[in-house]
Amino acid sequence: MLKFSLFVFLIWLFGNPFIAILVMLILLYMLDRRFVGLTPSLFKPLKRMSRIRKLRQQIDSSPNDVSSKHELARLLLERKKYSEALRWLEPMQHTLEDSAEFWDDLGMSYLYTGDEERGAACMLRGLGLNPRVKYGAPYLRLASHYSKDQIDKALTYIKDFQAINSSSCEAYDQLTTIYKKLGNAQEAKRTTEEGLRIYRMLPRYKKRQERKWAVRLLWKKIIG
Repeated sequence: MLKFSLFVFLIWLFGNPFIAILVMLILLYMLDRRFVGLTPSLFKPLKRMSRIRKLRQQIDSSPNDVSSKHELARLLLERKKYSEALRWLEPMQHTLEDSAEFWDDLGMSYLYTGDEERGAACMLRGLGLNPRVKYGAPYLRLASHYSKDQIDKALTYIKDFQAINSSSCEAYDQLTTIYKKLGNAQEAKRTTEEGLRIYRMLPRYKKRQERKWAVRLLWKKIIG
């Protein structure tokens, strides 16, 4: 009712239903970005591309700038440019051999370019250096990868993740999916409920970070 009233008001204000729809969509997007966070940012990709250009210029002027090369590779990973990121990361293995973040980045590049063995080995090496690297994200990445055909491995990695980050709705969402693949509907339902229970207990700032996964869990609960 509120949305309909707003739409009628916007038509009256602008005198054009198409402009009213556009303005309403913009308002809804701004409200979501401010209070909910389900829609992707329209500006983050632009900022990332600008940063990539600056890093390339920096590397051209300072070819030995390892930190810029690593940052560039990370941004390329965000853009899912895994092969290009791998070309930047591979030569830095000896320079950054003590960096858990580097080994996870390199492992991700290998994993998503089809080299599962080296990808997993690199990520596990990073976790060996720091089990809490990136708040345990490598565990979830490995769990997601192995959930396709190696369920036991996927479950092990999710459990490892939960041991260091018990407030992640994403982990419960993945665990629910895995239990459904196993045909264990009762355990899938219990995991969904537990994930939603944890979400309700989170502080406000953390809820915003986890809301996407909480919505997925709620939808799984609705559809059974």
